[in-house]
Amino acid sequence: MSTVQANPQVRTVASSQSEMTEVILPNDANTLGNLLGGRLMHFIDLTGAIAAYRHSRTHVVTAAMDHIDFIQPVHVGDLLILKSSVNRAFNSSLEVGVKVWVEDPQTGTHLHVASAYLVFVAVDEHGRRQKLPQVQPETPDETRRYNDALLRRQHRESEAARRKQERRDTGLTRA
Repeated sequence: MSTVQANPQVRTVASSQSEMTEVILPNDANTLGNLLGGRLMHFIDLTGAIAAYRHSRTHVVTAAMDHIDFIQPVHVGDLLILKSSVNRAFNSSLEVGVKVWVEDPQTGTHLHVASAYLVFVAVDEHGRRQKLPQVQPETPDETRRYNDALLRRQHRESEAARRKQERRDTGLTRA
C-alpha cells in the first residue's frame, strides 16, 4: 500500500477508475440500428458516477456534462467499452473523464467512439455538499489531465458568469 493511499485525504487516480461493458441491443438504437446519443450519454453518466463515487466514498450527483464528442457510430450487436477516471477533485466537486470504445465482437478490434468530461458534486444523504479527498496523479498522463481539469473548470466558471450577466441584461433572471 502506497503512502498516498494510506492518507484518506488523498487518493490516486487508479483507486477509483471504472470500466463498464455493454452489448448494444435494438432497444438502445434508432431506426438505422445506431446507438442513440442519449443512451450513450446515460452509459457515460453511469460509468463516470462510479469513478466519482469510488473517489468520494459518498453520494454524488451529476452537475454537468460539459463536453462530449461523438466520433463514430455504434451499431446493434457491438460491444461498448467505457472507462472512467477522476481527473481532479476540488472542494466538493470533481471532474471525471470518460472514454468510450466499440469492440467488434467478431474481430475483437477496438475503435474510439466518444469522450466526455463530467462534473459531479459529493453530497450526504440530505443533499449537503461534502468535502472531497484530493487526487494524487502518478503518471505524466494523469498529471496532464489533472492540470487540464483546472483549465476546464475556469472556463466553466467564466461561461457561467457570462450567462448570468446575459440573463441580467435581458431581464431573464429568476425572481
